[in-house]
Amino acid sequence: MVRPADILNARILVVDDQEANVFLLESMLRMAGYASVESTTNPKEVCDLHRKNRYSLILLDLQMPGMDGFQVMEGLKEIDDEGYLPVLVLTAQPAHKLRALEAGAKDFVSKPFDLAELRARVYNILEVRLLHLEAKNHAKCWRRRSENSRPAAR
Repeated sequence: MVRPADILNARILVVDDQEANVFLLESMLRMAGYASVESTTNPKEVCDLHRKNRYSLILLDLQMPGMDGFQVMEGLKEIDDEGYLPVLVLTAQPAHKLRALEAGAKDFVSKPFDLAELRARVYNILEVRLLHLEAKNHAKCWRRRSENSRPAAR
C-alpha cells in the first residue's frame, strides 16, 4: 500500500532552462511537502543525473536550447530498464502534448502553470509510479514462491 509519506519522499528532478520556472516549481513542490527535489537548467545533465539518482519523477520542459525534451526522453528510455518513463512534460506548445505522450511521457502540464493542477498531477503520477513498483515487486515474489514450491524434476 502506498502511503502519502512515500509519495512525499519520492525523488523529483525539475528540468527547465528558465531559472524563474525552476524556482517556481521547486518552491511549489517544497511547499507541498516534497522532501527530495533537485533541479537543473541543463538538459544534457538529465540522463547522468537520472542514472545516478533514479528519480521517481522528472518534470521536463520540452523546449530548451541545445537539447530538447524529446531528445532527453530518448536518452532516458535507454537508461530506464523498468519500462516506465517517469516524466511529466511542461510545454507552452499545445501541439507538442500528443507527441510527448507518444514519446513516453506519463502526463503534461501547459505553461503558464496552474499550480493546483500541477500539484495534483505530480501527486497522481508519483502514486501510480509507486503502485507500479509495488505490483512489480509482488509479481517477483509470487514468481519466486511458485518456483520454490514446484516439485523437483525426476
